Amino acid sequence: SGQAPDFRRQAASADRRLMRAAIAATLLSLAAIPAVGEIVLGLPIDCQPGDTCHIQHLVDRDPGPGVQDYACGRLSYDSHKGTDFALPSLAAMDRGVDVLAAAPGVVTATRDGMADKVFSAANATRVEGRDCGNGVVIRHSDGWETQYCHLKQGSIKVAKGAQVEAGSVLGQVGLSGRTQFPHLHLSVRHDGAVIDPFDPTDPVACATDTAPLWHHPPETPPGGLIHAGFSAGVPSYQSVKEGTATRAVLPSDASGLVLFAYAYGGLVGDEVLFHITGPQGSILIQRAVLEKDQAQFFRASGKRLTTSHWPTGTYHGTVSYLRGSTNLGQVTAQVDIH
Repeated sequence: SGQAPDFRRQAASADRRLMRAAIAATLLSLAAIPAVGEIVLGLPIDCQPGDTCHIQHLVDRDPGPGVQDYACGRLSYDSHKGTDFALPSLAAMDRGVDVLAAAPGVVTATRDGMADKVFSAANATRVEGRDCGNGVVIRHSDGWETQYCHLKQGSIKVAKGAQVEAGSVLGQVGLSGRTQFPHLHLSVRHDGAVIDPFDPTDPVACATDTAPLWHHPPETPPGGLIHAGFSAGVPSYQSVKEGTATRAVLPSDASGLVLFAYAYGGLVGDEVLFHITGPQGSILIQRAVLEKDQAQFFRASGKRLTTSHWPTGTYHGTVSYLRGSTNLGQVTAQVDIH
């Protein structure tokens, strides 16, 4: 019929469109796979980022005195050469969190025996030249190397020359070396050069949409809440970091009712919003504004007891962490008063 040629042309055109779509889909899928010769990394710590741990610092990609991470944010500090996976408290460290080999390879160096102590000017000489603390170095194929720092004293489970597989336990997260909070610092190097596993190509540019080296890339929020809780007064920062500040029950004659929050990635101008409700409704709504950048911080808000006792019952607290119009996180807490 006279319409057949048009039909064939339409069919051929449709085939070409399908082929182009298939090619585009293939290219997109390949873009998400590390190039041949690149290492593929598994999570180097036995935790759930965003829940039982968080990424505190990323590789600093600014060659000067400024700070810039792979996403063009500031979740880093000047000249930081790795990825920090932080625990929520010293209590979590004490319970034990395993450090895992991110990829198969051979152990080329280990160090153990350094104490788990918060770094300060008073003990700087003890750490000098050993900033990594207790740690492990693994050599992989094609010039790749990973280093695992700040492990717990006495926890190293591998020796030099050992062959390890991805996921092999190397030790546990600790507080050794130059650190002020329990975390794993992972460095990735290729032929001796520092590589950002979130963007392994251009060491300076950011937001390049380059395929990361991670098998399953962990999320990297620019900041967030670690935990929140109630206490009878403003707790010490040390007790917040230890994970011992929260009270599940308070007496009805408690001198105060305080809601506190522990957070990370703070930038000047960020806001922390507190809201407390009790058996008789809303008790407090208050904001705290950060006056300077802080890698980790805590804020608290509450009320003093002004009568003979608090109404008995369950009190709820909600903490929201805001950066402009962006909500970086929200956590809730509760306490029983009786």
